[in-house]
Amino acid sequence: MERFVRDGEVTLCVEGFGSPDDPPLLLICGNSGSMDWWDDELCARFAAGGRHVVRYDSRDTGRSTQWPAGKPGYTGADLRDDAVRVLDGLGIAAAHVLGISSGGAIAQQVAVEHPERVRTLTLVSTSFGGPASVPWDDLPPSTEAVAASFAQPAPEPDWTDREAVVDHVVSGERLFAGTLAVDEERLAALVRRAFERTPDMAAAWKNHWIAEPGPPIRAGIASITAPTLVLHGTADPLLPYGHGEALAKEIPGARLVPLRGMGHQMPPPQVWDVLVAEVLEHTADK
Repeated sequence: MERFVRDGEVTLCVEGFGSPDDPPLLLICGNSGSMDWWDDELCARFAAGGRHVVRYDSRDTGRSTQWPAGKPGYTGADLRDDAVRVLDGLGIAAAHVLGISSGGAIAQQVAVEHPERVRTLTLVSTSFGGPASVPWDDLPPSTEAVAASFAQPAPEPDWTDREAVVDHVVSGERLFAGTLAVDEERLAALVRRAFERTPDMAAAWKNHWIAEPGPPIRAGIASITAPTLVLHGTADPLLPYGHGEALAKEIPGARLVPLRGMGHQMPPPQVWDVLVAEVLEHTADK
């Protein structure tokens, strides 16, 4: 059941799976991602493993507070602090935290700024979320096709037309997929659900990308003390596998597990067996 966490001008929509008496697992999505991107079936599998799964709509997505498209009234630091707001609103002292893509960067920053709130850290399809010993330019670059898509973005759809938005998003996801087959019907259904829950899809799709970063975290990610698991697709065209390798080396004691054939995408069902088993093992008895 959905509920709302409120802090000042910000309202965040939150949903839980499983028993609140089980250890909490907080899921943080990437840029523009509402909670809908965390597949219901995947959340149910984590819950069946004895975790109280918490997912939430980031600002500007789903049923959380929105700002006008192109005018985000917040910073990246506010997005980071929203993860803590969710924990506070639910009365959770500390959680197992799992972040994907830019949500993985947020998760790292929470682990640096609020180590007492992070029982374990799981990072999926992400890279450095703060200062590190390896310069960004030394990490593997995106593929030429992905780089070209940022240099010359596809024309925007009519953001009020559901099927036009679905086509736009599904087309973009094809570029970031790995070697595993993409279930486009499943993906389209997910986008339709996000569309129906989000008042302004233009704001959802644009604002995270253009928000100012805000104050930097106070220390590098090598200061992270939470037990850390890094899961990375071996066919990621945006952040190639070397990003996962570098991240696992930078965070003390981190363990790296490859997700064979996965690109830069929400984990597809083909990797769920590995993903769920690894996360449940990582978060057990901690």
